[in-house]
Order: sequence, then C-alpha cells, then structure tokens
Amino acid sequence: MDITTVDLNLLVAFDAMTEHRSVTRAGDAIGLSQPAMSAAVSRLRMLFDDLLFVRAGAQMKPTPRALELALPVRRVLDMVRADILQRSVFVPATTDRTFNIITPDIGEINFLPKLLVRFTREAPRARLRAISLPRDAAAAALESGEADLALGYFPDLQRAGFFQQKLFDNPHVCIVRKAHPTIGSRITLKAYLAAVHAVVRPDGREHVFEQFMQQRGLQRKVLLELSHFMSLLPVIEESDLIATVPRDLADVCIRYSDVRIIETPIKSPVIAVHQFWHRRVHKDQASIWLRSVTSSSLRQNLS
Repeated sequence: MDITTVDLNLLVAFDAMTEHRSVTRAGDAIGLSQPAMSAAVSRLRMLFDDLLFVRAGAQMKPTPRALELALPVRRVLDMVRADILQRSVFVPATTDRTFNIITPDIGEINFLPKLLVRFTREAPRARLRAISLPRDAAAAALESGEADLALGYFPDLQRAGFFQQKLFDNPHVCIVRKAHPTIGSRITLKAYLAAVHAVVRPDGREHVFEQFMQQRGLQRKVLLELSHFMSLLPVIEESDLIATVPRDLADVCIRYSDVRIIETPIKSPVIAVHQFWHRRVHKDQASIWLRSVTSSSLRQNLS
C-alpha cells in the first residue's frame, strides 16, 4: 500500500466507527452526514480489503482485522493531535534556548544590558549572543536561522520577506571632554568645522553622518579615524578632540567617562532604530516573545 494514495481522513472515520459501532453515531461524532460516513466506510473496506465492520443486531461489529488496526490507528491519531496539531507553546521560565541578535557595538553596549534585565527576570536559563555583521550579510543570517533578530539601523532589510518594528529615533550629538579648553556648552558651525575631530567608520557599515556632511559639501578636520565607537571613550576623555555620535552612544559615554554632550551646530540626520526579523519566524512563539521583550525594553527611548 502506497501511503501517498491514502486519504488520512479515513483513519478518523475508522476510529469513530471503532468507538461508536454505528455509521450514524460515528458520522455525528466527526461531523459527517450518514451518506458521507457510509461512503467513508466503503472506502476503508477497499483500502484494507476487509469488511472491517459487520452489522450484528443494532451495532456494527468490528472484524478481527479491524480489531488489529484499532490500537495502532488510535496511537497515530493521538500523536497527530498531540505533536502536530497542538499549538506550539514557549515557556520563557524554562527555556535554555540561545537567542542570536545581530547588532553593532553600540547595540551591544546600549541595548543588551536592558534585554539582560528582562532575560534574568523572565527567562533565567536562556542565553543571549550578539553577532556583529556587515549590513549586507544580515539578511542571509536571518533567512538561514543563524540569527533571530537584527537590532539597529539596517536599511538593507527594508524589503520583502522581512518584518520590522520601529523602536526609537536616534539623533546625532557631539561629545567632548568636560574640561575642553575651547568648546563650551554650544558650538557654531564655523567652530565645529575648525575643531579637530575623531571619526568612527565601522567596516562594512554605512556612515550616515559622513554621507550627510558630504552631501552638503562640509569638511571637518579629522585627526583620528576609528573602527569601533567604544574606542572613543578614552580618546575623547584624554584629548581635545570632538566626535559626532548617535545620541544613545553619547548617553553611555557620559555615564562611564568624563565627557559631556553638546548639540550639533546643524540639523543632523536622525537614525530610526528598528528590530527586524524574517518571515520564517514571524509566528514562532519564542521569536514573538523575544520581539516583545525587545520592544518593551527599548521603546521608552522613542521620540
């Protein structure tokens, strides 16, 4: 017998007949009319080459072959109901799953501590793993399942096959050391362009503020170029350089180093920070929980 030619709904009809021993009552139990149930019994007889159920008085008695099949068929149906048709349930408190999040170094510093608080409280056995990838590699990682979520600025993921949720707007600001000898609480555009700058240009990532300056034909005096934003902390604290960075990074800097924030002298670009996920995990209960935790932990920054 070739299983590809078998209508598995017939097993449901067989199980109902085994239990109720009546075409009418079995049909009522599974929502089939009496003619439809009779047709199902006829197809079962052809399938198994056996009468299966024979009228004896007021009941349809099972044949020996039907009795042999009764328990295996019930096991198959129970397994389908329990393991296949049952809605997937995710329990944060007991999961030991590792959640992989694509985020730049700013995200590791600013986002992950907030997420860790929620993980510790709601999913103490779960693990977080941060992945740093160029923006053009994030899509493949989400598609393959290597990553569960991308968190930050990923314009390449604003396309078909991906979902996104905006978390907050991230403007640019300047940071200098608190005791900077020439820059006060404000800075003019002339003074800004004349100042000596430290610039961060992460490998494989777009430089939003750099593009903004180039489009306006504005040039700064760049003394130092770095690949990682967090390298700015000791540099700015120990020098008279100025750096223009996203606001969330500046907030981290003033918490952990002797620097201060000043507004940029021009209306700078605002980065919309999103969380992105692939459609393959859109209905996954663990992914839904992760996105909920991320949203509620970070959206308080939404402006």
